[in-house]
Amino acid sequence: MSSSKEVKNAIQQVIRRMMDRVMDNVLVNDPFVPEAHHAKKPLYAALVPDEIFKGSHFERRFTTPFGKAWETLAVVAAKEGLGRGEMGFRIKGNVSAERLRRIAEVLSRLEHGKDADGRKIKPDWTHEVQYIQQGGGELIPTEVECDVYAETKDGSRKVAFELKAPMPNSDQTKVSKEKLFKLYAMQPMQVTHAYFALPYNPYGRSRTDYQWSFPMRWFDMHRDPVVLIGDEFWDTIGGPGTYNAFLEAVNQLGRAYKDRIYKEFLGIHPPNPETVPPFQIEEGSRNYEI
Repeated sequence: MSSSKEVKNAIQQVIRRMMDRVMDNVLVNDPFVPEAHHAKKPLYAALVPDEIFKGSHFERRFTTPFGKAWETLAVVAAKEGLGRGEMGFRIKGNVSAERLRRIAEVLSRLEHGKDADGRKIKPDWTHEVQYIQQGGGELIPTEVECDVYAETKDGSRKVAFELKAPMPNSDQTKVSKEKLFKLYAMQPMQVTHAYFALPYNPYGRSRTDYQWSFPMRWFDMHRDPVVLIGDEFWDTIGGPGTYNAFLEAVNQLGRAYKDRIYKEFLGIHPPNPETVPPFQIEEGSRNYEI
């Protein structure tokens, strides 16, 4: 298992490559051209300062290359931690016909069903997967493509992750849950564990702070053992201390790239760090500055 320092260095290499591509794109390949903006959107240009749309221009070109950032960083953590990591890994196995029927039944009940009091049925992973695994019947070849796959070098631990942005929509979450059901329904199981994972919690430190409603339709985000959020995910895929290493890696790079964006893209001097409090990411009792 690699040290937290090695994990942090590996994460920083990935972030540097991504950010350098973004900077090259917004400064060289696709810069914001005020004249073109004025010609395309004369009303907007007349009412709103160019700087506002310049920021939007940067944001769009930032989010596209970072679309797979979490998966890429997770693979880095897996390689430094467990030993092996891959994106878009296909897992093949056999699932009985009755188990497949029960998977469809459970998902349908969560989507449309009501309990005896007429309330929506609440998700409960432990009982759901127990019910599914009791099904028998003819074995049917089944394949699942997981977002991230991690494995120890000796093959004793094989873990699949459905890794989504912190605020996924309902359809994405339903697809992920179906995949996880199929992985746990395979006979024999082809992984030791599989999880629905979010890279961080936008609502606070504790899992019980999480409040985004859409995934809660499919998972009990506060209690289901198949759910990992923030440090639970990073420390599972990369080993203890990986989440702290990730936060330190991001914060150490943050100031330099912010200064570059101020100077090279916005064309203004960065705020004086002595007069402007730095943005902080907190984990436990520790503060991380960006």
